Amino acid sequence: MKAPLRGYWCQCWTENLTTAEGPALRASFDAYSAPQADRWVAVTLRTISPVLDADASDEAWTWLYDDRIETRRALLRCEPCTVTITHANTRITWAIRPVFFLPLVHRQGAELPACAYAFKPHATD
Repeated sequence: MKAPLRGYWCQCWTENLTTAEGPALRASFDAYSAPQADRWVAVTLRTISPVLDADASDEAWTWLYDDRIETRRALLRCEPCTVTITHANTRITWAIRPVFFLPLVHRQGAELPACAYAFKPHATD
């Protein structure tokens, strides 16, 4: 069996600041290096920056040009990181934390339990 792989679990959450509703998970990504993890945030920020309000855009570009290196250093020390910007009434947070990815057992040639064959997918209309 293969050993667990070190990596980073990356998530993007949004929260409407005008309601009592909690944050909603919008995206997740498994990164296998610190550069790959912070690049995921950087690409997303560059992609959405044209539609952000002026303050949020400033927050995004400040992280991209000034704070990104600190995020990378923290990730290389295996410390969790967050990047947050607020656009209008929406807080957007990218959370990155170090993890171990466990390899899954290869199922080819393995006998599945009888219940695995009882599953019937729902028909789509």
